[in-house]
Amino acid sequence: MLDINKIRNNKKEVEKALLKRMEKGSFDLEEIIKLDDERRELIKKTDELKAERNKFSKTKPSQEIIEKMKTVGERVKDFDEKLNKVEEELKEKIFELPNLPADDVVAGGKENNKVIKTFGKQPKFKFAPKDHVELATSLGLIDYERAAKMSGAGFWCYTGDGALLEWALLNYFIEFHKKNNYKFIFPPFLLNEASAYASGHLPKFRDDLYWTQDGLCLDATAEMMLNNFHRDEILDEAELPKKYFAYSACFRREAGSYRKEERGMMRGHQFNKIEMFQFTHPEKSGEAFDEMQKYAEKLVEGLGLHYQSSLLAAGDASAAMAKTIDIEIWIPSMNEYKEVSSVSNALDYQARRANIRFKNKDGKNEFLHTLNASGLATSRLIPAILEQFQEKDGSVKVPKVLRKWVGKKKLKII
Repeated sequence: MLDINKIRNNKKEVEKALLKRMEKGSFDLEEIIKLDDERRELIKKTDELKAERNKFSKTKPSQEIIEKMKTVGERVKDFDEKLNKVEEELKEKIFELPNLPADDVVAGGKENNKVIKTFGKQPKFKFAPKDHVELATSLGLIDYERAAKMSGAGFWCYTGDGALLEWALLNYFIEFHKKNNYKFIFPPFLLNEASAYASGHLPKFRDDLYWTQDGLCLDATAEMMLNNFHRDEILDEAELPKKYFAYSACFRREAGSYRKEERGMMRGHQFNKIEMFQFTHPEKSGEAFDEMQKYAEKLVEGLGLHYQSSLLAAGDASAAMAKTIDIEIWIPSMNEYKEVSSVSNALDYQARRANIRFKNKDGKNEFLHTLNASGLATSRLIPAILEQFQEKDGSVKVPKVLRKWVGKKKLKII
């Protein structure tokens, strides 16, 4: 959520930043300022009437004063109702606005993303390589047909060594984050609406989420739960930064159409992910961002996979984030890079929505900054491992860091 005072006092600057990711005419800052003016005027009038009522509450009232206070009470009630309505409308308008992109984030969409780092080289094969669907099926790692029978299209079932490989990835991530002093959180996978609003997924992404008959939504990412872990709390400055990581199964409706090449595990309704999250002092969020990018990249490098890191243009980044760098692995069969981690800084946008503050050295409460990064998502890592490390005989080399959990060096056709 954007600061209403920033919108009022820096309207042109805010408008210019929003136009990096929104079309002209799709938002109206003047309308928001007018609603805030109305809100302030109603508060002023209500406070004046309440002060008048309080003045006579300590004296023995005459019949005339009783009648007058009755009228004052009715007017206070009327103003309170109007104020609640205006505040709700103002809140809705501000909640619809995305975060302001950072200064070094360029305008536009995916076409303006900038590659800032590459690791390793694209693998070259002296044989006709297979795609991950064929490899996963022939090696008995994934059962797509039975998963579809159980749950429908867009789901898969890990079997045998495939289940071990998936769990090995999660163990590898957990071990890594523990060594780097992030605290492990195992949260619930269902959230209430207040939590989805606080993380920035509502109101815009309601249709992308799964909802239960009790009004709870399944998490789309562990970021949603971690952002709400300290909701409505005031932390001590000395406690910052707070560093967490969480495991969750992630659920997404992915209502849009699938591209033909995104079959298999490229895009699905359920996948596993470890998420890093930091609550940090505003002056330290730049350092936190660099650290989380470094850790996400180290995890991919530890697997020996070729990847690139890209600074996203404003229109391609999540609406709640001021800056995002995607770590993208190479999928040979698609001749394309696919994101396995988004490292993002929300600045105080999520903290305002979740009302998370810290008490600074002057004793004043101040909104902190929140950052998140996948560390990592597995559903595209397994396709990358299978395709980048496949051999002529159809076997696949297991990355060294995973072998102690998988129990073998190679996955072979039995």
